[in-house]
Amino acid sequence: MTYQLIQLAPGAYDLLRHDELMGSVVRVKTRQGATWYAELLEDLPQSKRPAPFLEIEHAFPSLEALCGWLGNPEVLSNNRHGEAFER
Repeated sequence: MTYQLIQLAPGAYDLLRHDELMGSVVRVKTRQGATWYAELLEDLPQSKRPAPFLEIEHAFPSLEALCGWLGNPEVLSNNRHGEAFER
């Protein structure tokens, strides 16, 4: 699997696979911290979902954990402020 994340704004990314937009990654802040979600754009049958997606949406405690699950995709910034990876 070859994924890329392209940052649109702090906490928001397009998720590409083989250069095709197929999902999004977003951060949702709460009083307890933040949760990161990887979500497919299409509600595909489970047999047609790209690996490692078993569900349409998966939640993670950090962007680093989400990236590890995706196989450490390339993370690119679509803004002029430089570094895209948030800690």
